[in-house]
Amino acid sequence: MDENLAALITLVLAGGPPAPRHSLVRHPRGAAAALAAGLPLWTQAGCTPAQLTALTQPEPTAFTRAWHWLQQPGHALLHLDDPRLPQTLRELPDPPFALFVDGDPGALWKPSIAVVGSRSPTPSGRALASEFSLAFARHGLAVVSGLAAGIDAAAHRAMLGCGGDTLAVIGTGPDRAYPDHHVALQAEVAACGAVVSEYPPGTPARAGQFPARNRLVAGLALLTLVVEAAWRSGALITARLAAEAGREVCAIPGSVRNPRARGCHRLIREGAALVETPEEVLSLVAPSLSRALPGLKSALEVPIQELPAATLPPAMATDADYQRLWNALDHDPIPMDSLIMRCGLTASGLSSMLLAMELAGIVVCEHGRYCRNPGFPTSTAS
Repeated sequence: MDENLAALITLVLAGGPPAPRHSLVRHPRGAAAALAAGLPLWTQAGCTPAQLTALTQPEPTAFTRAWHWLQQPGHALLHLDDPRLPQTLRELPDPPFALFVDGDPGALWKPSIAVVGSRSPTPSGRALASEFSLAFARHGLAVVSGLAAGIDAAAHRAMLGCGGDTLAVIGTGPDRAYPDHHVALQAEVAACGAVVSEYPPGTPARAGQFPARNRLVAGLALLTLVVEAAWRSGALITARLAAEAGREVCAIPGSVRNPRARGCHRLIREGAALVETPEEVLSLVAPSLSRALPGLKSALEVPIQELPAATLPPAMATDADYQRLWNALDHDPIPMDSLIMRCGLTASGLSSMLLAMELAGIVVCEHGRYCRNPGFPTSTAS
């Protein structure tokens, strides 16, 4: 048995304030040694009486359930210090102690937009969620949402249908689906991206867990888009939390006769950006993407042999991966799968680089195919 993983599970199940638990995980000799040290060290770390009781007498059924879940392929438990968790989550005012991940942890690094809204949208709202999500996929962005009925499900399904990347943050244990009929959808998202939860396996749906879930949806995304929302809506909580975390928030306006548009109108009055097209959203997310690109690239880059320099912006001209991508591009549009074969780069890394080059005016995307921008001045690279 991996003793440090077992200790991390025990600390997750202990609940309560995260600071004492972080202190134990970060013990110089590891979490297992910290738990083996017993009450004196736990008390010194600041554990509450409830945490001391939970660490002294762990609940065996919950531990066994979590341990068995984590032994299955594609399942992981990541502490906040784990390098597989993106910086965007660490920057939250209330970051998670740890996350259970079903799927690829690398998907959490994908530049993403949160698409959220009503659980009972109008047909138009559902169509807009799909339309905007498809546009984001064409530009190499992932979509993150909460796997709820309505707008969330429409966004996830649109991304799955086009082969895009999608992430789901759920308010139950990672082995539960809510609503129940989303079992198959949740499995698809896990197979193609990732499903994440800060609640241990077996945790049922409880009302208070969903607002907490919303902060992680907002935290993973560079921007939150609200499609339809009533005056009082969980989507508005996500938008507020995104704004508090310093992220861009935008909303699609609707008819004054549509009660599901009132929340969007409220957000716009309070300062959210009014958007009518996916292109307006992409314009808003560009500055955030530019700031996130260095950390993203560091997490995804694959070392390759240096290539001859090209006339590109300084940040790209000195990067071998960008040089390889530039040399693989042509003046005629090329599909993504052909670029992957030409470059030998990962699909996630390539998508992020293409988006950065497109936003810089270097690359043009036409119907999901990429080519050099004829108006971009080059010399040796042309």
